[in-house]
Amino acid sequence: MKRALLILSGVLLAAQPAWAEIARIKRATGVTSIERGAGRLTPSPGFQLQPGDVLVTGKDGQLSLTFIDDTRFSVGPNSRIAVDQFDYNRTTQAGAFVTRVDRGSLAVVSGQIAKSKRDAMKVRTPTSLLGVRGTRFIVEVPK
Repeated sequence: MKRALLILSGVLLAAQPAWAEIARIKRATGVTSIERGAGRLTPSPGFQLQPGDVLVTGKDGQLSLTFIDDTRFSVGPNSRIAVDQFDYNRTTQAGAFVTRVDRGSLAVVSGQIAKSKRDAMKVRTPTSLLGVRGTRFIVEVPK
């Protein structure tokens, strides 16, 4: 019985729940929001992002955030950016990261996921799919 409880505890600790924190907002200025499910939340420094969240900025809005793999995002004005997938194993420092830029601008300094293997980090736009291999870049998608 004791062994079964230990195994169950280990499995529960190893599993990353769907609502786990993947990033934190460092700075939010102007009109900004986070769409989570059917809700719309107002971000502030320290706000925790979850998988599936959508970052939205107005014409004067900007967001800066850092992911748990040390990827850094700077979201420009009039942007709509979704974090479609973020899977990260802190032990192996590997995972998968897919971001969708519907409109606006996104500056990225990639972190551990992009360095772990080819095509581990991808950025989708309405017309393209970019594979990231550990670098800095900016994506701009006009309205």
